[in-house]
Amino acid sequence: MIVSASFDYSVLFLLLTFVSCKSEEWLLEHQRFPPKFLLGNGGSAYQIEGAWNVSDKAESMWDRFVRKQGTVIDNETADVTADSYHKYKEDIAISKRLGFTSFRFSICWSRILPTGLPNRISKDGVEYYHNVIDEILLNNMVPLVTIYHWDHPQILEEAGGWYNPEMVDWYGDYASVVFREFGTKVKRFTTINEPLILCTLGYMNGTLAPGKHWSGLGEYICMHNVIKAHARAYRIYESQFKAQQKGEVGASVMLYTYFPATPDDQFASNLSFTFNLDWFLHPIFSKEGDYPPLMKRIVMEKSRAQGYPRSRLPTFDAYWIDYIRGTYDFLAVNHYTSKMVTIGDHGQVPSHENDQGVIFFAKSSWKTGSLYWLYVVPEGIRYGLYYIARNYNNPPMYVTENGYPDYGTLNDVDRISYFREYLKQLLLGIYIDGLDIRGYYIWSFLDCFEWNSGYRHRFGIVSVDFNDPDRPRTLKKSALWWKRVNAARKIL
Repeated sequence: MIVSASFDYSVLFLLLTFVSCKSEEWLLEHQRFPPKFLLGNGGSAYQIEGAWNVSDKAESMWDRFVRKQGTVIDNETADVTADSYHKYKEDIAISKRLGFTSFRFSICWSRILPTGLPNRISKDGVEYYHNVIDEILLNNMVPLVTIYHWDHPQILEEAGGWYNPEMVDWYGDYASVVFREFGTKVKRFTTINEPLILCTLGYMNGTLAPGKHWSGLGEYICMHNVIKAHARAYRIYESQFKAQQKGEVGASVMLYTYFPATPDDQFASNLSFTFNLDWFLHPIFSKEGDYPPLMKRIVMEKSRAQGYPRSRLPTFDAYWIDYIRGTYDFLAVNHYTSKMVTIGDHGQVPSHENDQGVIFFAKSSWKTGSLYWLYVVPEGIRYGLYYIARNYNNPPMYVTENGYPDYGTLNDVDRISYFREYLKQLLLGIYIDGLDIRGYYIWSFLDCFEWNSGYRHRFGIVSVDFNDPDRPRTLKKSALWWKRVNAARKIL
């Protein structure tokens, strides 16, 4: 059983304790990255491109959302943001100069399919992404393309967005265009970025675009359709493109690590992983497929107690269980922080939050960056990746986001410390635990639009002056540190 109350962390705790005793000595000898390990950086279309209405690009759901008063700090938009649409050559050149071996970016759905559908393909939009990919390859870096990073066309949102099961086919059609246009050059795609965040913050509590509130049902319906859409894209690539293009398609998750507050809270930790990580992974990566049995039982029981005639968690029939299971070549993992967890109730009734029956909190000793939710817990990256490896047969993984927010200082020593300590834990996971981790991507390369936080919090190793129309770039201290790390191929 992949997810069960009997998951025993004692072996891992003993391992972590043993390794921590010798970690400094061991890392002096083994802190180099594996020979073919990719070191990359990343950004997403809406956060860095700007050019929101250039050529025939259509309005995306984020273009619409930011125009609602009060949805974003200081009512900021990403209409221009870092202006990478016009400055992509400069950004790729900086990335190369800093020694990165891979460049991650996302494609804007509404830039290449203005109607949301393939009846009209934008020549300008397709040409732009060909130019970006060609520039990456010209600089001897490996492109990693995210097909969808939360910015589908507004016209599809008006048709229900991820509440509408037709999104499965609409997304599949869009992915087909991406594969056909770019698959001869790009050999690694991820399908849908962080479904957990998209569905809970976008379709449950309305914090992020599209700002919908349907607690207890909306998040489950959204995830159900997102999982199907991911599988649809994978099967399309598998049947129509893989033999000729010889690339890979992977799933993407947001990994929070859940530490039990006491030895008696192991079940609470298990519940948290079940409802937040396995919710998406179990249908795709487990041998059985389908949602985690524990999650199905709990949501069914709570739904009945709340007067619903059936579970608020949708059901996969036998066809879809089989269709979804195994739809991955690798797993893209985004990880920033960890949480302590104990049994208790929180969240609106009904909601995915409340269904878990746990309470999250942070240790008083944990430091945080400028964002209140991001605590610096380096051991969390190893612990969480170990959980995935143990429960899902150690799939090939890439850490596709990991980073630290501040208010924009150029002397960002805390960011360097964050990277250094998380990378040490990552290497322990590779060399001691045997995790199949094949690459690591910082978040983010540039300061950019941070969703509902606007421009207040900065993750970039390269500063962008958003008050200057030319959006000049300035290397932070962390960028120079990464240049040395990339050259040495080891943690410094």
